[in-house]
Amino acid sequence: MALLDGSILIVDDNKNILSALEILLTPLFGEVGSLSSPEQIPAELRKKDYNIVVLDMNFKAGINTGNEGIFWLGKIRDINPDISVVMITAYGDIETAVKALKAGATDFVLKPWDNEKLIATLRLALELNLSKKEVKHLKEREYGLKKELIRDQKYIIGSSPQLTAVLNLVRKVAKTDANVLITGENGTGKELIAREIHRLSSRSAEALVTVDVGSLSETLFESELFGHVKGAFTDAHENRQGKFETADKGTLFLDEIGNLSLHLQSKILSAIENRQITRIGSNQVIPVDIRLICATNRNPDTMVREGLFREDLLYRINTIQVELPPLRERGNDIIVLAEYFLKKYTYKYNKPDLRLNRQAADKMLGYSWPGNVRELEHTIEKAVILSDSSILKPEDLYLRPSSTFTGSASFTTLDEMERHMIQQALASNNGNFTAAAEQLGITRQTLYNRLKKQRNDK
Repeated sequence: MALLDGSILIVDDNKNILSALEILLTPLFGEVGSLSSPEQIPAELRKKDYNIVVLDMNFKAGINTGNEGIFWLGKIRDINPDISVVMITAYGDIETAVKALKAGATDFVLKPWDNEKLIATLRLALELNLSKKEVKHLKEREYGLKKELIRDQKYIIGSSPQLTAVLNLVRKVAKTDANVLITGENGTGKELIAREIHRLSSRSAEALVTVDVGSLSETLFESELFGHVKGAFTDAHENRQGKFETADKGTLFLDEIGNLSLHLQSKILSAIENRQITRIGSNQVIPVDIRLICATNRNPDTMVREGLFREDLLYRINTIQVELPPLRERGNDIIVLAEYFLKKYTYKYNKPDLRLNRQAADKMLGYSWPGNVRELEHTIEKAVILSDSSILKPEDLYLRPSSTFTGSASFTTLDEMERHMIQQALASNNGNFTAAAEQLGITRQTLYNRLKKQRNDK
């Protein structure tokens, strides 16, 4: 007879019955456990994830009411309501057995039992348990996916050579299942690139699940990524699917992986290497099929040299590295993005006639944007909210003065030096062309001509 891929726990105080059932069922089930006392049930069920419990109706000598069996049936269902519980009862206890069915038992078996009927009953009990697990798995996955789908849709905007080179690499990488590490400063759009890789991949019909691992505490880390079972810890009131499971067949994006402690890095490494996870409080191994994308704003090679990041983990996540350029290196993309955010927030705050003037644009071009695209978006939103006119002027843009370009920058050509000096002059004079021209020692018209030439050269 074929082996049934399931586990079964037999609970009976009669050791002869335990032995007989073990001999009968061990060749059929993947795992057969036995207990002679129902008091051991809670600890055993929290230790192992059984599909079926075969439970005697009576345990105390001289008491045949079946109430003990019904009591322990309730305890089992409290621990795991999906376990199939098959009651064992004598002929005279059929009425009590029916009561047990109403209390949630899957079926009952009469003593002495017929082996074939018993096996058929247990087979159906196993199928019921597996179907319940599958339904619960799908519901958990649906819940996890809904949380991912409610994220705002964002777009990659710009056409600078630096961004174009990144997108060309993304298109090549996306066609594979290779692990990708995205690096770059804060606010450069690492999650957008991860979403683009997923969108262009063969897994695009499945979910992209994102996790900011750097924000997770050590106590929440395993539960968030690997999930937990009910009762695994104080607040574990129900089973929960982790991010690895939710991303099965899709893509898992682990943001800010450089912020993980070495202890947590080892747990990530194990899951990646084995392509399987185990929920907290369970011994059941769950295989996962994911495409992994990671991101960090730190230099991973430097972290390895300093002993802050595991070299073997870096090799695992860094099959392909995508380095995102900072916004200050993307030239006119700054203005393109600013116009996009201006349109977004003028609509949001009902100021449809608001626009940028040239001086405000030049001020943005002369700023180093240490917070990159995220800082630019916040700057435009703030300017839209506080603006009292239909034109955004340089003074409407609240930028950090210390973040404009300084004379310490190094240049390889005279054109680069000229561009830098003009941007710095405009920034220090809040976009005022006359004042900037005076500072540079040239006429206002010459300044206009130099800027026009620079834009045409891009």
